[in-house]
Amino acid sequence: MNFDHPAFAPYRQLIDALDLARSAPSLAGLNALASASGTLQARDLPLRFVAAAGHLSARDYETRILKTGEVPTRAETWHDVMNALVWLRFPYFKAALNAAHGAAIVLETDALRGRRRDALTVLDESGVWVVSRDPALPTLLAEHAWQKLFWERRRQVETRMEFVVVGHALLEKLLAPYPAVTGKCLMLDADSTDSAIENRAVAALAAITSPRQLAPLPVQGVPGWDAANATAAYYANPAVFRPPRLRG
Repeated sequence: MNFDHPAFAPYRQLIDALDLARSAPSLAGLNALASASGTLQARDLPLRFVAAAGHLSARDYETRILKTGEVPTRAETWHDVMNALVWLRFPYFKAALNAAHGAAIVLETDALRGRRRDALTVLDESGVWVVSRDPALPTLLAEHAWQKLFWERRRQVETRMEFVVVGHALLEKLLAPYPAVTGKCLMLDADSTDSAIENRAVAALAAITSPRQLAPLPVQGVPGWDAANATAAYYANPAVFRPPRLRG
C-alpha cells in the first residue's frame, strides 16, 4: 500500500512498526502496540482490538467499546485498520468520541441517531483538525473561499495552518486519493506546534451538536497534498471547489 500522502505523516511511526506498506496487520500486532503504549478507553479500560463477529449496529458498536474496551476489528480491511491507527495515535480523542456517543445514546428515546451523534460520526469517519494561528484563514475555509485561501494566501496556509486527518474513512480514501475527496473540519485556534493539540480537540467536542458545524474541506487542495495543486487553475474546478458562501 502507498502511505506517501502527507495526511499519513502523524501515523508514520505506527505504519512502519506494523509494516503496513507490505500487508494489513494482525490483531496481535495491533494489540501489542496498544499494550506497549498503555492505550485506554474513556473508562480507563485497556483498549483491545478483537475480531468482529457479525454485524453490530452503530449503537451497539460504541456501547461495546465503552463497556469493555473491545474494538471489533476486521484486520483484513483497510477501513478498520485506519480506525485502529487513529486509536493508537490519538487515543484521547477517540476515547472522547466514544464517550460522547455513549452519553448521547442514553438520551435518545428511539433507535434513530440524533444530530449530536451524527456530528460525532462525521468526525470519526471524515474528521480533519484544522489548526490555525491566524483567525482569518479558517474563516476563508468556512466561506468556501478556496482560491483566496489556498492560492492567494498560500504562503500563510503553509506556515500558519496545520491539517490533521483523524477520520479513518478519510484516511482509507487517501490510500488512493482523488480530487473530490472531502473531509469535515473541527476548527482549532491554536499554535501549530502546540503539543496539547489533542486535548484542545477533545475540549472542542463539547460544542459540536450538528454536522452543519463541520465545514467541508476538499483535502487535495491543501498546499502540497496534491502535486497538481501548484497552479491557480487547480482551484477553478467548481465540481470540487464549490463557490464561496455569500454573506448576509
